[in-house]
Amino acid sequence: MLKKFLLLIAMFSLFSFNAEAAEKKKKEQTHNTYEMLNLFGEVMERTKAGYVEDVNDQELIEQALNGMLSSLDPHSSYLDAQSYKYMSEQTKGKFGGLGIEVTMDNGLVKVVSPIDDTPAARAGFKAGDYITHIDGETVIGLNLNEAVSKMRGKVGTKVKLSVRREGEKPFDVVIKRQEIKIQSVKTDIKSDDILYIRISSFTEENDKAIVKAFNETQKKLKNKLSGIIIDVRNNPGGLLDQAVAVSDLFLDKGEIVSTRSRDEKDTVKFSAEAGDISNGLPIVVLINEGSASASEIVAGALQDHHRAIILGQKSFGKGSVQTVIPLGDFGAMRITTARYYTPSGRSIQAKGIEPDIEVIPAQVKPLENYALTLKESELSGALKNEEDDKQNKDKTTNGKAENIDDYQLSRAIDLVHALNIYRANLSGNDQTEKQGQQ
Repeated sequence: MLKKFLLLIAMFSLFSFNAEAAEKKKKEQTHNTYEMLNLFGEVMERTKAGYVEDVNDQELIEQALNGMLSSLDPHSSYLDAQSYKYMSEQTKGKFGGLGIEVTMDNGLVKVVSPIDDTPAARAGFKAGDYITHIDGETVIGLNLNEAVSKMRGKVGTKVKLSVRREGEKPFDVVIKRQEIKIQSVKTDIKSDDILYIRISSFTEENDKAIVKAFNETQKKLKNKLSGIIIDVRNNPGGLLDQAVAVSDLFLDKGEIVSTRSRDEKDTVKFSAEAGDISNGLPIVVLINEGSASASEIVAGALQDHHRAIILGQKSFGKGSVQTVIPLGDFGAMRITTARYYTPSGRSIQAKGIEPDIEVIPAQVKPLENYALTLKESELSGALKNEEDDKQNKDKTTNGKAENIDDYQLSRAIDLVHALNIYRANLSGNDQTEKQGQQ
């Protein structure tokens, strides 16, 4: 009995000690927080009083806020009112500037990707380029918002950017600023039987544009569509809900993506609703090192569900989710709140999506053949094929030959045709088996 009593006293004492230690630690942290805030105020006052040039309170506080957030990761930052307005316009598909998606990397501005049909794209910018100077001034020491602000300006004015590219000497590019109006979804019919969908960024109503293009193509081709190519090369991302909606168009069921934050209870899963608009047609998704964020969500979802073949190069590897929190008249804060995962549980943060078939950009030229070669049909006295006449009358080509400079796209077209032939043969074999069982 005495032992039990002593054990209870010991347990109570230990609990009391732990509670007191926790309370003491909490008070110390609160005390330290107040001390650091006082330190912040003192540094701010000393800076205002002693800095070589006049600085105002708003400028110092905004810089401090941005420093606090941008030190966490490259995608968290403070947005002043002007920057917040710019970001809101960009997701709606219209904004002013150069048309280039950038991030900070080792103190330099790194190009994630140029946006189609913009001054940056026409100037030849590539994913992975580094901008070292803006109008002759180094970008070292600037945060991302400051660098972007310097590249923006009045429509029609010019800006000079100094660029470093792997394997080349540094060079300068002068670009005229324009109002950027993004047509984020463009479609075309390739090889007479393939729907080509180019998504340059994920903005509002991408999914509706794709559905409209698909229905019009089916009607035009009289339901003889062989397959689909989704091109998200140099697509820097955009709206998460549009990445989910576009993926859902081609998935009949299953998870599309999940976002996981610091607290497991806040995990969110996005799942596909029933219905694949293409009814199982072959799909090839084109990616490269400029495919980031929302692009990787689409590629990862279709890859994990074995719904598409991913072709091209390893993607950028941005697997984090940013939440933009408005701050009234003072702009907004953008902070990383979660990581996203593909249906199989893969985090692609800093890893990217590996293509199923790696194809690097290349130029292909036909080889000249000067050798004397004869076909059987050209030999003297060769037997004729009795079905020649009938086949020549009934022969149809599976799409006209196209002069395509884009080697990756050319490979994608070939792959869609191959998948469609395999699909047709598989369907034919199934029908034969069913007939044999009857």
